[in-house]
Amino acid sequence: QVQLVESGGGLVQPGGSLRLSCAAAGSLFSTYDMGWYRQAPGKQRELVAFITSSNIQHYVDSLEGRFTISRDNAKNTVNLQMVDLKPEDTAVYYCNKVPNSGDYWGQGTQVTVSS
Repeated sequence: QVQLVESGGGLVQPGGSLRLSCAAAGSLFSTYDMGWYRQAPGKQRELVAFITSSNIQHYVDSLEGRFTISRDNAKNTVNLQMVDLKPEDTAVYYCNKVPNSGDYWGQGTQVTVSS
């Protein structure tokens, strides 16, 4: 299975930006569709964006174009650029394959949007 390490979260004011990164270990990374998920307090984990092995991007409609997912197969990384952040974006963000068995998740990175 692919090992995942997320980073780049933090505390940001509403309207601010963050760039999340996910480093993956494993020789098959380029063959996977990869996604960013988030889990807000008291809520289920949800997929917010994913990028296919052929670099096609998909987003949930509610993001209204504020997030951009990208990948670098040479570096085994997948990134999430987030702009115009809102308090409702507060969550722990995880990357993982799409789909995945749910058996393995990285530690995630906390994003807190608050004034």
